[in-house]
Amino acid sequence: MRHKIKALIAVGMAAAVLTACSDGGTETKDSGPTVSETGGAGGAAVQGADGTAGSKDSVIVVMGPTSEPEAGFDPAYGWGAGEHVHEPLIQSTLTVTTTDLKIGYDLATDMEASGDGLTWTVKIRDDASFTDGEKLTAADVAFTYNTLRDTSSVNDFTMLDRAEAVDDTTVRFYLKRPYSIWPYTMAIVGILPEHAYGPDYGEHPVGSGRYILKQWDRGQQVIFEANPDYYGEAPKMQKVTVLFMEEDAAFAAVMAGQADIAYTAASYSDQTVPGYELLSFDTVDNRGFNLPAIPAGSVSAEGVPLGNDFTSDVLVRRAINIGIDRDEMIEHVLNGYGSPAYSVCDKMPWYELGAEVQYDPEGAAALLDEAGWTAGADGIRTKDGQRAELTFLYPASDSVRQALAADSADQLRKLGIDTKTEGVDWDTAYTRAQSEPLLWGWGAHTPMELYNIYHTMAKTGLAEYSPYANQTVDRYMDEALAESDLEASYELWKKAQWDGTTGITQEGDIPWIWLVNIDHLYWSREGLQVADQKLHPHGHGWSIVNNVDQWSWE
Repeated sequence: MRHKIKALIAVGMAAAVLTACSDGGTETKDSGPTVSETGGAGGAAVQGADGTAGSKDSVIVVMGPTSEPEAGFDPAYGWGAGEHVHEPLIQSTLTVTTTDLKIGYDLATDMEASGDGLTWTVKIRDDASFTDGEKLTAADVAFTYNTLRDTSSVNDFTMLDRAEAVDDTTVRFYLKRPYSIWPYTMAIVGILPEHAYGPDYGEHPVGSGRYILKQWDRGQQVIFEANPDYYGEAPKMQKVTVLFMEEDAAFAAVMAGQADIAYTAASYSDQTVPGYELLSFDTVDNRGFNLPAIPAGSVSAEGVPLGNDFTSDVLVRRAINIGIDRDEMIEHVLNGYGSPAYSVCDKMPWYELGAEVQYDPEGAAALLDEAGWTAGADGIRTKDGQRAELTFLYPASDSVRQALAADSADQLRKLGIDTKTEGVDWDTAYTRAQSEPLLWGWGAHTPMELYNIYHTMAKTGLAEYSPYANQTVDRYMDEALAESDLEASYELWKKAQWDGTTGITQEGDIPWIWLVNIDHLYWSREGLQVADQKLHPHGHGWSIVNNVDQWSWE
């Protein structure tokens, strides 16, 4: 859902032309692409840096530098799957996710799963061609999936045995195990041309999608132009320029009138920019922390310490969940731009509403009392000589997670839990999260997010990112994947969260505490009509342009 937060009527532009530095700062020399170099700003009444009027069918978008695909625009190496989910633009996909996160069709015209869930038959349209003029057939689809099965560095294709072209418009997927959510995988896999695929494909992609990659200046920008032979509705935006900038440089570009829409952080939300408004988009881009659910004392096969004696008590975990004031966090850390998070899949079709809780510090204190943790003279609770204490880890490079960790620590101290925070690198974070809480970011357009976090691994009998196990939760998720009816599987995913007796929510095991969903904020030039957005997944980047072909200027 699109929300206009601030409509700023002034039309004056900042006089200084500021461009991005390599270190994310700003300077007044020409160190990056200006509006004139990238084709001008979008609105007809808006002038570029060289004083020329822009075009009403083009737009300049600013994303963070991590949004630039290092391996290029090759679906085998993350294009379309990075940041959890985004549409590949250059390539077509078999399916798409709709605005309500259900499944729709792109290349596909029909699909059917076998009763055992091991075979998917997909019919495709016969009027799609690649931009080199070659017709797209089921053979290209089969080639794509078999290639990604063998080479993909991002997608999980361990469930795929093989893909075969039955005829020019029919492809059949043979799976090693039932996988009811296969249509969600098909929504992010761009189809490759078998005849034109090679080692340099990522730099010179040939596709059948809405846009053609016209130019890529590494570290600076990507320019897309509308595909004149696209089989669908012609894009309204004929040219899309994406600039890659750090947050402060992105804001400077907006101040200088060099961008039509640019990502920003809540820390900039109290600014006013002449000629721009602040847009806020709902997300499932959540932040939360794990609570190791087994006692300390064991180690992994790699020698990593597992478990935590304090958080292994389910009453402690339940107390922490209701002892966190999420609304306070949203106001103080996110400047009001966010929503409370109670699961990794809030607002999704498979979300269990029973995950929601109310802030209840008195109830939290009562649970800690019940668990035997009583307050001492200094206010810190103890039990059998052990202090109630935690260290909240966060990735040292992430200021928002640092602030959320600090806020969590402050709130839990009021409950009598001695807490501190520590910034670490990701290698350290993954290891220490097996015994300590870590501030994570998750959120995707697929139920596999639940599976990846909570389902046990065969080799360890514990979940991957934090030690936890519940055979009933595992069984529901396995049954959800085995269900031949996609929408029927949603109910099984919900039961994995809470079935009335057990699960991963407050009355169940609660091995993770979810805090907030972070709104995605953008400065948008007045007059730019951004089409209604899907719920954005984790990652403040390509999701915004999923439907850029539908954008327009007033």
